[in-house]
Amino acid sequence: MSVKVRLFAAARAAAGTESVHAPAGTLVSILDGLIVDHPPLAEVLPRCSYLVDGLAVHGDPADVRVHDGAELDVLPPFAGG
Repeated sequence: MSVKVRLFAAARAAAGTESVHAPAGTLVSILDGLIVDHPPLAEVLPRCSYLVDGLAVHGDPADVRVHDGAELDVLPPFAGG
C-alpha cells in the first residue's frame, strides 16, 4: 500500500498534477521523495502546511509517521479571503 498525496494550489502547479502516491514512512521521507520526483516542489514545500487524514500535522516532520492507506494533503499558503 501507499499514501495518497493530494496537492493544492502552488504545490499542484509545481508538480503538474493534483495527486500522487508515495510509500508510507515519515513525513520528511515522503516530502523528500516528492522533491526527487517533482523538483519544482523544493521551492514550495517549505512554506506548506500538512494534513494527515484531515488532521493538522505539528512537530518535526522527521517524527511524523504517515501510515499505509493514509491521505496526506499538501497546503501552500492561500491568498484572498
